[in-house]
Amino acid sequence: MLINIRNITLLFINFPILFLPGCKGCSKSGISDTVIAQGEIKNYKRTLNKNLNNGKNVVKMRKQGGVYLIPIKVNGVELFFIFDTGASAISVSMAEALVLYKQGKLSKKDIIGTEQYRIADGSIHEGTTIILREVQIGNKTVTNVQASVVHNMEAHLLLGQSALERFGKVYIDYKKNEITFE
Repeated sequence: MLINIRNITLLFINFPILFLPGCKGCSKSGISDTVIAQGEIKNYKRTLNKNLNNGKNVVKMRKQGGVYLIPIKVNGVELFFIFDTGASAISVSMAEALVLYKQGKLSKKDIIGTEQYRIADGSIHEGTTIILREVQIGNKTVTNVQASVVHNMEAHLLLGQSALERFGKVYIDYKKNEITFE
């Protein structure tokens, strides 16, 4: 499928889009310098299926570089997000937003507008606010979750409060690297 660059630019409300050659932040990673092997994805799925059969919503976390990654399906696409209770919203990079758009999982009707947001270092940036139609963690799915598209191709995927508060109670077992949503 050919994608018209002008349409993508209009899609994200005339913000500049940089296509970086060799972009390491594209889909399935969640962290720009990390590639998660197919075998690891299968292990996550095996754990998820085991826990679904037990009626629990337990998701295996993976510690990497001082943060915990968890597998999440966004509009049917599996991505790995940093579990970040300090983030106010789900945050995705422009690279992941473009992947979702190219796959037909994100459309113009999902865009709300723009917003200013403050990052951990105190600086203020502009992003595009979107609605994610479905966010699935383990066996629980919530719909119409507000998220931010960071105008940076290598930004981290963050699972923030806009989704976490919709999933209810959260229990973390750091010894087992598991997170349970109740």
